[in-house]
Amino acid sequence: MTEAATGQGPLRAERSLRTPRAAAVAGIIFSVLLITALTLLRLSVPSSPAVAGIWLTDPAHRAAVAIGLNLVPFSGIAFLWFIGVLRDRIGEREDRFFATVFLGSGLLFVGMLFVAAAVTGANVAAVTSSSSLPNSGTLALSRNVTTSLLNVYSMRMAAVFTLTTVTIARHTQIVSRWLTLAGLGCALVLFIGIGITPWVELLFPIWILALSLDILSASSRTSPAQPHAEPTNPG
Repeated sequence: MTEAATGQGPLRAERSLRTPRAAAVAGIIFSVLLITALTLLRLSVPSSPAVAGIWLTDPAHRAAVAIGLNLVPFSGIAFLWFIGVLRDRIGEREDRFFATVFLGSGLLFVGMLFVAAAVTGANVAAVTSSSSLPNSGTLALSRNVTTSLLNVYSMRMAAVFTLTTVTIARHTQIVSRWLTLAGLGCALVLFIGIGITPWVELLFPIWILALSLDILSASSRTSPAQPHAEPTNPG
């Protein structure tokens, strides 16, 4: 009999794919990249939607904005990996209803974040490829579309993701209690307080950063290999 038939070879059917607990660093990567991207954009984009500002007229500032926009796709990829890490941590305790809302809100957040970055990147690409700036109407339209996607929709999905994660964490006890309370506050601010200041957007990646550090800390406490069980005396 072959190894595959006996189940003793490298293709054993009972062997399952395990997500490394250390992959929680994806949450840290997402947080750092998104905080950096949002900070670069907020410091460069003018307050008036119809004004080009130095983010389009000055090459150095335009390069900074381009760097921030290029960080967005990588932060989204890290966030998708982070979703997988959380689902692996929840395991068989995952509830289908909350899992659907959890996964759906996370995917919508990433999708709208990408679209908002693409709209802003279109302005930068237009200025780079031609010597003329977009007119005030075009700038105002693209700025309003970006703001709506990021603040009205994307951050609301981030709030739903946070609230769902908090609910799952509270029932499964996969994270520290203070993180669930902080997540409730973060979701509440993202739901109703996103228009107070643009910097409120940083609350979500900051909370994800704290959550990732907590997961890594818990993994490090359970990572040492368990001792092999000693054979029992049949007598």
